[in-house]
Amino acid sequence: MRPPSPSIPEKEFVYEALKQSLRLDGRNHLDARTPTLDFRQELGWVECGYGKTRVIAYVEAKMTKPPPERPLEGIITIHSEISPMASADYEPGRPSEEEVTITRMLDKILRRSDAIDKESLCVVAGQRVWHLRLTVHCLADAGNMLDCACLAGIVAFKHFRKPEVEVIGDEVIVHSPLERSPVPLAIHHMPFCVTFAFFPDPSIRPVLDPSLLEQRLSTGLMSIALNAQREICVLQKAGGVPIPAEDVLRLIDIAVTVAKDLDKFVEKRLREDWGSRKIEVV
Repeated sequence: MRPPSPSIPEKEFVYEALKQSLRLDGRNHLDARTPTLDFRQELGWVECGYGKTRVIAYVEAKMTKPPPERPLEGIITIHSEISPMASADYEPGRPSEEEVTITRMLDKILRRSDAIDKESLCVVAGQRVWHLRLTVHCLADAGNMLDCACLAGIVAFKHFRKPEVEVIGDEVIVHSPLERSPVPLAIHHMPFCVTFAFFPDPSIRPVLDPSLLEQRLSTGLMSIALNAQREICVLQKAGGVPIPAEDVLRLIDIAVTVAKDLDKFVEKRLREDWGSRKIEVV
């Protein structure tokens, strides 16, 4: 179902406020909402929030046989779902356009960018590899679900631990967490997605981390996926608003600063979570 268009007074009010670098939630045009990360007892389960936008991501692992064309690599699949609980604009059983976009972008950002070392998921070449499945559930849509889902996805991989595996001859033994400590995934880098919204009036500057109303009033979005080392993984521009090259470079510099801040925030929250867990050695 197509979401209802904002009313004319809403449009005029938001546009006039944006011309003065004011936003309805009090942020500056280059201010992002403060992210939140909550962990459960299960490893690899994360709830991420960008303001009122809420996303849950969790990772599951199982042993499987690799495809013959890639016998030395594990398998990573990503699935996202936006239920009607997130917004009345989404219908059950029918993937929306935004849901398809989020799934494709997560696949590009997290899987195709080689953020996770797939060869480290191989147990026995051509016979047994780990199959990781990332599931993302969007619980509430208050704008910019893509950035929130990307953050939840990479943190879920970082938080996840796979069981210790021992190979004796042709026998593969998977040890339970009670027998041996689970092993973290080999992660090459941590990409983060940063989204900017553009508006029809050229006097309105692009806004970072658009809210739902700003997203609906925008005429184009540009999402930049990059890590703290200034390596760009994906740059996607949705919408027909022309952007000069110098503006793109300026927004990339802003996205680098945001990615560095997110990297520090994620490491801090992971240390706090591990510090709160009790580890018993028998």
